[in-house]
Amino acid sequence: MQSVVTSVKTVESDQVGIIIYSTKKQEVVCSLNPNLIVPLASAAKVVIGYCVTKWVERGLFHWNDLIEDFQLDKEENSAVLFPHFQGRRFLSLGNLVEVMIASHDSKAADSLVQFCGGWQKVNTEINREYKHINLTLNPRDVENRGRISEVLFVLKAIFEGYHRHPQLWLPVMNGLVRPQDHIDGIPNHMLNHMSGGLENLVVDIGILGEFNQYPLLYVLGANDIPNRYTNTFSDERIVEAMRLLYNEYIRRE
Repeated sequence: MQSVVTSVKTVESDQVGIIIYSTKKQEVVCSLNPNLIVPLASAAKVVIGYCVTKWVERGLFHWNDLIEDFQLDKEENSAVLFPHFQGRRFLSLGNLVEVMIASHDSKAADSLVQFCGGWQKVNTEINREYKHINLTLNPRDVENRGRISEVLFVLKAIFEGYHRHPQLWLPVMNGLVRPQDHIDGIPNHMLNHMSGGLENLVVDIGILGEFNQYPLLYVLGANDIPNRYTNTFSDERIVEAMRLLYNEYIRRE
């Protein structure tokens, strides 16, 4: 794992961190600045999906509850990924969670959060276990943030929950396994992740490896990097770190 950390350290920032969890060893096998707090951008939608699933688990809502007059963001790609949902008057809670995650759709996120009781209610639920996560309507808000170690344990709860109760966690997982950004050198089905980023920050959370063959769970984040729209170096180093992590997984199978 040292090669992964070395690559991450070359990102042009003093605020960069990564934490990796082995589902085989059931422990964190690598971490760099695990207490780093980063804006989550679109990756916060996975945390929203986790929160809603916990409410479904407790019987407060059901995946087949119908949401009327929901909104989808025309600037995102739900029309490409879910053409059969366009123009619908009703959409189920489960379907909307899947669209939100797969399409990085903030309007879908707000529609389902409002249906469930609002953003304050979501944050109250999350903060029961994760004190350093805060979610906002605007994914670009710097207050939409989380500690990378806590985000990892949200991902761990989703992964383990799916293996225990697949039908309960299916909407979240259906969204997570449909990433639109792929990495050359890693088979598409081996990297199920959700990335988020702004001009000067990036976050990526995901499941790397064969889904039923003890994959690695990871969260990577970096703040205060040079403008990503004009300087691609940091993004290139992060992609290289993902390739190195994939190589680590292959060697350890």
